[in-house]
Amino acid sequence: MVVIDLAEKSSIADFMVIASGRSQRQVGAMAEHLREKLKAAGVHGVAVEGLERSDWVLIDSGDVIVHLFRPEVREFYNLEKMWGVDLHPAEGEAGVTVGSA
Repeated sequence: MVVIDLAEKSSIADFMVIASGRSQRQVGAMAEHLREKLKAAGVHGVAVEGLERSDWVLIDSGDVIVHLFRPEVREFYNLEKMWGVDLHPAEGEAGVTVGSA
């Protein structure tokens, strides 16, 4: 999972989250679960695109945009590179990559 700080780079959102599921079924389940959690948290106006195919699901909750991909689709579109995020952490770093684009 990658979290990209967009606050000073774009007016579309403050953060972009990019994550992967192993299959269409898992990506779809992740999207449904996130949509339910956002609704339970009182977030209104959540837009979901791509749930029918679940290769790439976009969840726009306003300040945070979430992209859920199957691995090969994520690799093809490579959004991290487009936003200038280095996915190769420095030696000794591990875990989630958090970067400013």
